[in-house]
Amino acid sequence: MKMLCIDGGGIRGVFAITILKALEEKYNKPVADLFDVIAGTSTGSIIAASVSMKIPMDEVLENYKKFGRKIFIRQAKVGLFKSVYSDRFLRRYLKKSFKDIKLSEVETPILIPAVDVTHGRPYVHRTMKNAEEKDDLSIELWDAVLSSCSAPVYFPPNNVDNRFLSIDGGLWANNPSLVCITEALKHYKKSMEDIRILSVGTGKQTIDFTIQEEKNWGVKQWLPFDFPSMKVTPKLLDLALHLSSESISYQCKHLLGSNYLRINKELGEEIPFDEISSMDELINLGSDVFIEQENEITGFLDRVQ
Repeated sequence: MKMLCIDGGGIRGVFAITILKALEEKYNKPVADLFDVIAGTSTGSIIAASVSMKIPMDEVLENYKKFGRKIFIRQAKVGLFKSVYSDRFLRRYLKKSFKDIKLSEVETPILIPAVDVTHGRPYVHRTMKNAEEKDDLSIELWDAVLSSCSAPVYFPPNNVDNRFLSIDGGLWANNPSLVCITEALKHYKKSMEDIRILSVGTGKQTIDFTIQEEKNWGVKQWLPFDFPSMKVTPKLLDLALHLSSESISYQCKHLLGSNYLRINKELGEEIPFDEISSMDELINLGSDVFIEQENEITGFLDRVQ
């Protein structure tokens, strides 16, 4: 069973899209045709849903360029009294892309981690082919994706049919690889030897928490405030997402061995998830990474289990 997993990471998702776009061009077919199950968290859920609907990756990349600049327009500097960003343009983009398609109507099995913050529990949206009895398949695909993208403080929680509020799945599964392993074992009754995962990251950040003379750390250190831009850097959230991804990668590599291939790259600097000015740099990096690892990726996908 071949599974594709895509990390969260905000605008850094263009790195993963570029790699999948190159994969699409290499095989001359939709990415969905290369895998049995697709999983994605936060920005990865947008990409995963697009893959499952067989939306061309070059179209997804153009939409990120177009809507990214609108989505990340600040309505608050700090997010103390309202979320830093409105979800208006994000919601518009998702509705435009996925229309009124319900989870029950998605043919390619997909997994979208989120958090039901109302009841304090992790949650996974599934589609018909891999659904459990408790799953609500009447939820529209765009709504499930928005649930996984709603980073606390930065976006408002997503209200799902007035039943619960949902926030970013990256808080527990920024890399959804372990979700995929659990799904394959429990739902598909596969053994560990049957599971093959291609995991695509959104770049490994170097998040700087330099030792300072100041011993009493507070908001100023965890969420640095920049002058004169008057912009708060989401350093603490980026750190949490980074640690989630890398710890899960480490665990999955030990569980699956050579059946787990992680595609990611050191960024060499901090690129916050809302740093839209870095898109071109991330796209170029994604292209370089695919060229560097093309033989490894295609060998992994073409290998007979």
